[in-house]
Parts: sequence; C-alpha cells; structure tokens
Amino acid sequence: MKTYDWIVVGGGITGATLAYELAKTGFSVLLLEQYSTPQNATRYSYGGLAYWSGSTPLTRQLCEDAIARYHILSQELDADIQFRELDLLLTISADCYPEATAASYNHFAIPPRLLSVQEACELEPQLNREAISGALTVKHGHIHPEKTAQAYIQAFLRAGGEMQITQVLQVLQNGVKTTTATFHSANIVICAGGFSRQLLKTAGIPIKLYFTHAEIIETPPLDVQLRTLVMPANLQRFQLEAESSQVDELWDELGNELVPPILDAGAIQFQDGSFRIGQISRAIADPHAKVNSEVSEKWLRRSIKQILPALENLPGTWYHCLVAFTSDRLALIGAIPGFEGVHVFAGFSNPLVIVPPLAERFAKFAAGNKDEIIAQLSL
Repeated sequence: MKTYDWIVVGGGITGATLAYELAKTGFSVLLLEQYSTPQNATRYSYGGLAYWSGSTPLTRQLCEDAIARYHILSQELDADIQFRELDLLLTISADCYPEATAASYNHFAIPPRLLSVQEACELEPQLNREAISGALTVKHGHIHPEKTAQAYIQAFLRAGGEMQITQVLQVLQNGVKTTTATFHSANIVICAGGFSRQLLKTAGIPIKLYFTHAEIIETPPLDVQLRTLVMPANLQRFQLEAESSQVDELWDELGNELVPPILDAGAIQFQDGSFRIGQISRAIADPHAKVNSEVSEKWLRRSIKQILPALENLPGTWYHCLVAFTSDRLALIGAIPGFEGVHVFAGFSNPLVIVPPLAERFAKFAAGNKDEIIAQLSL
C-alpha cells in the first residue's frame, strides 16, 4: 500500500488549506474527509474576515499576511471565492454604555468607530433602534466559506494531492484506520475541528482542545436586503469558551454541559441573497450530543427579532455543527510531543483569516525552512 508524506484529517477550511499548501510544497498528501456533503463549521460559517482584529504583534502580522493572501487567492485557486469588503456592524445593547464598549476595542489594530443610534440605523436600515444604545463599525472582509474550502480542495487535487471520503476511526503511529481502509503516512495532521479531541484520544493522546455546539438558521435566497454583517459588540461566546475550558478533565465526561448555553444574535446575507442567522453556542462534552432543534430555532428567531425584526419569520432551516476552541484562544499547532509523526492544526479563534497564512508557513516549516511564528506557536 502507498505510504504518503502527510495524511490530513478534515476537509473544512483548515484541512483543505493545509493539504493544498503541503502538496504545493512538494509533499505527497492524502486528504481524508468524513462527509461528501460538508457538515463542518466552515459550511455554516458567516464567512467574515476580521483583518482589523489583530491585538498582538503575532496576530497583527498574520492579519496583514491574510489581507495580501486573499487579494490574490481567487486567481491562485482559479475559483470565485466571492471575496469582498463590507461594513461590520457591532450592535451595543440598550442597557450598555456605548463609550465603555468602544473602549474595549481600542487594543485592536484598527479600532471600530463608534456610531450613534441614528448613524447605525442609517448604515443598516433593518436595525431596531429601540434595542440598541449605539453600534461600532469597521470595514470587514467577507468570503463564501464553503466555496473557498472547495476551491482549495480542487487546487489541491490539481497539485497532485489525493482525497478520500471516509471516516477516520483511529489515529495510528504511522497512519490512520478508517471505515474503508488503513492508510499509511510518515506524518498525520489532525484538522478535524471539534472532533479533534475525540479523534486524538483514540491514540491515547490527551489534548486541551474543546468545542461548542453551534446552531444557526440558513435561508434560501430572499428579496429582503441586509447591507451589513451584524453581530453583537459584546460577544458572549468568548466568555462561554473561557469558563468551560477551566477544568480539562470535565471534558472527558461525555454529555456533561459545562456552562449554560448562550446566544449571540447576528446575521449575514451572502451574495446570492441567502442569510445565515445565529448563533447559539453550547459547551456539551459530547461531539454527538443531540439538541432540541425546535426549541433552538424558536430561541434564535425570538432573539433576532429584537435586533433585526424583518428577519424573524424568514423561511429557513436550522443547522448545527461543532466549533473548536482553546482555553487561551491561540490555536494548537505542530508535532505532539511524545507521539512521533502526529501533528495537530486546530482550534483557531479567527480561522478564515489566520489559517491561510499559517498553513503556508506550516508547509514551508515542514519542508525544513525556519519560521519564527510556527516555532512560537508549536506545542
């Protein structure tokens, strides 16, 4: 049986991008994805590119690299990823002080500008002025995340990479066991998002990587117009991630709900007129946990009504996926100590922005080139 240089597990934006960069660098690469129709976090993402949000020298550098990367990416991948720039509108709830909220964004590379209620409603006419005390705005990149992942996969295949649709059951020292075969490789890299922790556990590898169950509503193309990408300025999701990751052992008790669920009400309209409205986040320590879709959809619609009333009753379908995260919001990258040939590339807090430049750096680092950023982030 053929032995590859690299097996990449996971066909979302992370795995697709890394597989492409490894193949482009000259490695023989096998990409493994569980589903022929994607059901990952990339598939249900808003597609936002927060270039402005670098808050450290490291993240600012990666954001700058990403801007340059995305401007040429459609041409390089020979595909329309629907890259554009739009206005991000960060709503400030009526019971919050706008100035204090704005001040909490001052450490970012490009701090968003504070808007009055009137200015916010002029920028986004669908807003409910009674629900906000103001808003923040900044120019924001946007892509179609699923089309981008698929563009990376097609470019990867053209570069000589191979892909199989199969479920990985176990990570081995020199390959992986799947539902269809055992594949051999000098290196395995896990890019399976929220499933990464459970997958590495099959090889006896403990890793401090966690996940939320994220829930959204997706609509077909509609005539209702949303001019901006709307999200709350005070995201509850980050607090949920911080609180739920304090005690790693609790994540080994399947079904344990570590903290109460939260809902960050927001929406984005894609270029074809369809919407994604979300999102609920639940920290349940079981990647296969079932949630009540009917109750969740009612909660989502009730919450979006407060901010964007016109979106409450749009026809749409509830979806659910896993979103990976780490306790410090820095990704887990590199070889896992004590397990030769096993690597991880997961847990990104701003994946659509920082994965492309990091994947390019990772591939060059794997080929023997020095890279201070990869070395700094390595486990």
